[in-house]
Amino acid sequence: MALTMKYGPVLDKCNQFGMKGAQVNEEEGVLKLAGTVHDQYQKNKIWDKIKEVGGEMPTDIQADIKTETTDYYHVHEVVSGDTLGKIAKEYFKDASKYTKIFEANRDQLSNPDLIKVGQKLKIPFVD
Repeated sequence: MALTMKYGPVLDKCNQFGMKGAQVNEEEGVLKLAGTVHDQYQKNKIWDKIKEVGGEMPTDIQADIKTETTDYYHVHEVVSGDTLGKIAKEYFKDASKYTKIFEANRDQLSNPDLIKVGQKLKIPFVD
């Protein structure tokens, strides 16, 4: 029970992402977490939270997190003030990779400077 409290922020993140088939068991001093999230971005965010709570190599938690899609990294819903450069900086830590997002969304974008609030843009995997 103590580990479920310690890793409460991780479980909150799983709930935030609507983890499907979530299983959480505490056995022999190890919290075992399993389930499926939508995409790699969500999986990475859960792992970031695990490391934030338990350290870089925690020994008191085991997580088996799967993703529903491997076609893209994430889907970003455009909000007021977004630009492709700002979105690229958020996901890739490099605004100049905005062209990767543009190319991945050619089906709905004809100009990288014209995105609209509410659009759902696929964020591709990048090297």
